[in-house]
Amino acid sequence: MKKLLFFLPLIAFAVLGSVFFLQLGKDTQYMPSALIDKPLPNVALVDLHSNQIVTNDALPTGPYLINFWGTWCPACSVEHSYLMALADQGVSIVGIDYKDETSEAIKWLQERGDPYTHVLLDELGHFGVDMGVTGAPETFVVNSKGVVVYRHQGVVDDVVWQSMKVYFK
Repeated sequence: MKKLLFFLPLIAFAVLGSVFFLQLGKDTQYMPSALIDKPLPNVALVDLHSNQIVTNDALPTGPYLINFWGTWCPACSVEHSYLMALADQGVSIVGIDYKDETSEAIKWLQERGDPYTHVLLDELGHFGVDMGVTGAPETFVVNSKGVVVYRHQGVVDDVVWQSMKVYFK
């Protein structure tokens, strides 16, 4: 029995070392979305420009991006010029102004340009919760059937776009 107690710390160390070794090289920031291959949740948000309620029926009919952003988000500033370039290429992007002040969002878009087909306000973050958003920026690909097919956490740039655009079917 004493010999077993002597080897117990060694066994525990070997088990923990194995667990840590198996985690090497994995993306620690990636969190899978429960929405992948499921319909987009019900949308009922106010449009920043028209002050009208926008529902799923008013969203683009072809594949499009849903981009959660905020004026308070430094990474959103970084990706904004790339989103402008995507919009210039004809990519439909629905912007969700996430947990933000409306007046700040209007000013921000006036200064930097507006790449969005709709800018919807999610001031309290309820729609973000429905989508499983962990922070901004976060971007989803919705296919022409209204199904969420891809999720990206972080800045969208050319490398990320190359992965996303294969879902535009």
